[in-house]
Amino acid sequence: MKCMHCGADVPEGMLYCGKCGTEVQIVPDYNPLDDVLAKQVKGSIGGTTTPLDIYEESSKNVGKNRSTERHSNTGSSPKAHAKRQVDPRVKRRQQMERKRQLAKKRRQRRMIIFAFILVITGVFAFLIYQNSYSGVVRKGNRALAAQDYALAETYFNKAVGKNRTKAEAYTGLSKVYIAQDDLDTAEAFFLDAIDSQPTNIALYKGAIAFYTDTEQLHKITELLDGCEEDAVLLALSDYLTAEPDFSLEGGTYEDVQQVSLTSSGEGIYYTTDGSEPTTESTEYTEPILLNEGTTDLKAISLNKKGIPSVTAERKYIVEIPVADAPAVTPSTGQYDTDTQISIIVPSGYEAYYTLDGSDPTNASIKYSEPIDMPEGQTIFCAVLIGTNSGKASAVTKRNYVLEYE
Repeated sequence: MKCMHCGADVPEGMLYCGKCGTEVQIVPDYNPLDDVLAKQVKGSIGGTTTPLDIYEESSKNVGKNRSTERHSNTGSSPKAHAKRQVDPRVKRRQQMERKRQLAKKRRQRRMIIFAFILVITGVFAFLIYQNSYSGVVRKGNRALAAQDYALAETYFNKAVGKNRTKAEAYTGLSKVYIAQDDLDTAEAFFLDAIDSQPTNIALYKGAIAFYTDTEQLHKITELLDGCEEDAVLLALSDYLTAEPDFSLEGGTYEDVQQVSLTSSGEGIYYTTDGSEPTTESTEYTEPILLNEGTTDLKAISLNKKGIPSVTAERKYIVEIPVADAPAVTPSTGQYDTDTQISIIVPSGYEAYYTLDGSDPTNASIKYSEPIDMPEGQTIFCAVLIGTNSGKASAVTKRNYVLEYE
C-alpha cells in the first residue's frame, strides 16, 4: 500500500509511514446507500418506512462525501480518521443484506423460468392431446353433439386410422349412422373390424352396446354364436344364453305325443308353425301336445339380460295308423236260433254300431258287450275309433236274418 500523504510504499501491517510518519488510514469503500438500505429493511420489519427522499439526497451526496473523505484523508489527524472508520458489524450486516437480495433475485428468476417451462410444456401437451386418439375421438363426439355428422365421421375415421384396436371410434361412427337411420352401415363397421381382429374383446363389447342401443338383442346371440375364441366367450359369458332342451327328439310317431322344454334361462318362448319365436310368441308353461300331423316346434330362452338364445328346432310327425275294419261275428247269413253279435276291439280303440244300415260314428251306440241279434232282417254296421286320435276305421257291414222255426 502507498502513503496517502507522501506516496511512499508502506509495508503491510505498518500503522505509520516510515518516510513522513503519517498514520496509515484503512478506509473501506463507503456507500451511504448501504446504511439507508439497512435502515429501510429495519423500518419495514418494524412497520415503518424510510422516506424515499433520503435515497435521493443520499445519491446526490455520494460523490461529495467520497471527495471530501479523500481530501480529509490527506491532511487530517489520526483522531479524525478513526472517527470515519466503519464498524465491522455494520459492514457484515450490509453484506448479508446484499446476499439476501441476490438470493431473492435468483429465486425469482428460477420461478419465472420454471413457470415458463410449465407453460411451454402445457402447450405442447395440449397440442399432443389434441392430435392423439383420445383427442380426436373427443372432437368427434363434440361434432356429433352439434349434429355435424360429416365432421364427426371425419374425426372418428381419423381416430380409427390412429388405433384400429380401440372401440371408441367405432362406437362414435355407429352413433353417427344411427342418427341418420343407417343401421346397416353402422353394423358393418363393427363386423368388418371383428372379422379382422377376432380376439379383440373391446370390439365385441362395442358391437354388443350397438345392438343393445338399437334393440337388436337377438343379433348379440348371432354375433357370439359365430365366435370361436374361448377367451372372448369367457370374457362375454354374461351375454351368452343356452338354447332350450327338448324332452322328445324330432321324428315320426304313430300316436299323439307331448314334449317338455327346459332351460337355465329366465323364460322360454315357442312357436309350432315353423315361424321364428320372439318374446311376443307363446310363453312356455306346460308340456306341448303333439296331435296327428306335422309340428315344426321352435323355441328360444332368455338370460337375465333379456338376450335370447339361438333358436332351437325340432320337427315332429304324428301318423296314427288307420285300423282295419273291425272283425264282427257271426258272418252274414240266416239264423233260426238266438244268436249274439260280437265285435273285436283292439287296444286304443272304441267300437260303435248301428242296426239300421247307417254308417256309425262316435255318436252311435257304443259297443261294450255282445249284442242279441234282432228277429227279422238286420243290417248291422260297426266301426272302430281311436281313443286319442279320434280317427275312424273302415265300416264292417253284416246282413242278418233271424227267423224262428
